[in-house]
Amino acid sequence: MSDRMQISKFAPPIIIMLILAMMILPLPPFVLDILFTFNIAVAVIVLMVSLYTLKPLDFSVFPTVLLITTMLRLSLNVASTRIVLLNGNTGPAAAGHVIEAFGHFLVRGNYTVGLVVFLILVIINFVVITKGAGRIAEVSARFTLDAMPGKQMAIDADLNAGLIGENEARTRRLEISQEADFYGSMDGASKFVRGDAVAGIIIVAINIIGGLTVGVLQHGMSVSQAFNNYTLLAIGDGLVAQIPALVISTAAGLMVSRVTTNQDIGEQLHQQLFNKPGVLGLAGVVLGLLGVIPGMPNLVFLTFSAALGISAWALRASEEGNKEETADTFGQPVSSSAPIEVSWNDVSPVDVVSLEVGYRLITLVDEAQDGELLRRIRGIRKKFAQEFGFLVAPVHIRDNLELKLNAYRIALKGVEAGNGEIQVGQYLAINPGRVLTPLPGIATTDPTFGLPALWIESSLREQAQSLGYTVVDASTVVATHLSQIFQSNAAELLGREEVQQLLDHTAKTSPKLVEDLVPKLISISTLQRVLQRLLEERLNIRDVRTILETLAEYAPRITDPEELTAKVREAMGRSIVQQIFGGARELPVIALDGVLEKLLMQVVQNEVSVLEPGLAENIMRQTHTATEQLERQGLIPALITPPSLRPFLARFLRRALPQLHVISHGEIPDAKIIKVSAILGGSR
Repeated sequence: MSDRMQISKFAPPIIIMLILAMMILPLPPFVLDILFTFNIAVAVIVLMVSLYTLKPLDFSVFPTVLLITTMLRLSLNVASTRIVLLNGNTGPAAAGHVIEAFGHFLVRGNYTVGLVVFLILVIINFVVITKGAGRIAEVSARFTLDAMPGKQMAIDADLNAGLIGENEARTRRLEISQEADFYGSMDGASKFVRGDAVAGIIIVAINIIGGLTVGVLQHGMSVSQAFNNYTLLAIGDGLVAQIPALVISTAAGLMVSRVTTNQDIGEQLHQQLFNKPGVLGLAGVVLGLLGVIPGMPNLVFLTFSAALGISAWALRASEEGNKEETADTFGQPVSSSAPIEVSWNDVSPVDVVSLEVGYRLITLVDEAQDGELLRRIRGIRKKFAQEFGFLVAPVHIRDNLELKLNAYRIALKGVEAGNGEIQVGQYLAINPGRVLTPLPGIATTDPTFGLPALWIESSLREQAQSLGYTVVDASTVVATHLSQIFQSNAAELLGREEVQQLLDHTAKTSPKLVEDLVPKLISISTLQRVLQRLLEERLNIRDVRTILETLAEYAPRITDPEELTAKVREAMGRSIVQQIFGGARELPVIALDGVLEKLLMQVVQNEVSVLEPGLAENIMRQTHTATEQLERQGLIPALITPPSLRPFLARFLRRALPQLHVISHGEIPDAKIIKVSAILGGSR
């Protein structure tokens, strides 16, 4: 293995040096034959690889290959030109048998035919294939660069939703960068082929003119004999270089013109071009009508007409058979049996989380059909567990014929928590609010965040990303919606069973802590309520050791879950501040006016659960204004209060301002500096 790696490491510079040496050092005809054959073999290999490549990045070295093969052809042209001019007087085999074969057998020794064929090949290569491939590469490079921000946003959205991990996100970002580099390189590399075509014409002209001069003036040949010898050699040399160049150009066109799928070109052609019985049948009818016209080649037209008709009939029969098989699978009668006694097995438990899908969405959740959504849901549960500190119950997926064909519904404990409709095979282009350019598609609303969106065809995906839309597939829409519901209802998802599993997992590393706390000092129900209150305020419970140690300290003298939660929050102060403000040393917060603070303290001490309407409206309005002010500055809004007021204000403001964090003075670490950005006053 190491020897092979060493060879592959030193092979490129050796090949480049040999190619450059071929332009300087004279080569015998036998070596030229070997190198011309090698050139043709490389061209065929490159073409085959291009045909069976699924996506351009699988052959990312192609621009470099294009340069190396172009240099190889030009160096061979230089080497063969030297031999043609030196030894062309000896006959058509002067430059080797490969050039002789192309100059004599392929064009039957007729230099006029050879010259026309050579010019046609150059025109096809230079004007048609290379120019078209270069234009496609140029446009692709431009659109790829324009679409990079949208693709990056889509990757970040998948990462934040837990659909992918950090490693996969890094890999996808690298692929985006490599894709832009590939099309940019292809745009430049196409100039090599165009230059090669121009050089081929010039080299043929030099060989003919130079050969006539050398043959007549130096070797005493007649003009006709010199023209015949040197023209055939020049044309043979040009053809043996231009045919591989045409093959390489075709490969370049295939690479840049294909649409990335999980099928190679042969499978795409069969699936999209020759797999429609109606199209084949209509084409057969047209050829049949042409075949019965007098004077036409009737046999050829009628033969193709019959072949197309038979193919269309066979495809139609195959489709009908598949439909009947599907109908048999879904339409089998249910066998009747004697009635049985009702038992507890007939009582279906309510699922903690369930996903119901319409008939057309079954393919997304069917493992037999490689349902992408199942993998996404597993990724969501893993991401949620890593962020919040406990494992949510599995999602029970079922089909529901009462739903619309494209609809889905997410339920928590049997109660609907979200729903939406998606279009399988299409992409949802979400307008984040700054896109003004319209796109053709089905107008809709993002079911997760309520943003305006469009269902677009896959062919418009790149264009939508370049315009600034966030583009996601149907599976991602459902997965993102499910992830958002998980995060919004984390407290409800933490049941007694999940708490027990959390304790069992913690007992593996801290057995004494768990043994002394539950149930000796605190019941599992009280522990559950404390953890749920933390989750209700968007705090994770990953630091379960700190939580349990704090409860073990205060549980002997405090039994109220609210007070225990406050003590746990103070112990988790650094984590809370880190989650809200990051690593900032200065914390911009909203504070309470002294008069308002005293008034609210009296309300809490009197155990009044409802504020006076005017005061409540005034506090809500001022808090909303202060929150918007901080958000406009790019800051996360947080309200700081005395410890005794924090639970009350957190409950009061949570529903109207879910983005507002309410923290107490006791939760701020000593190393942090509080900066009051706004003050709430009850009389203003």
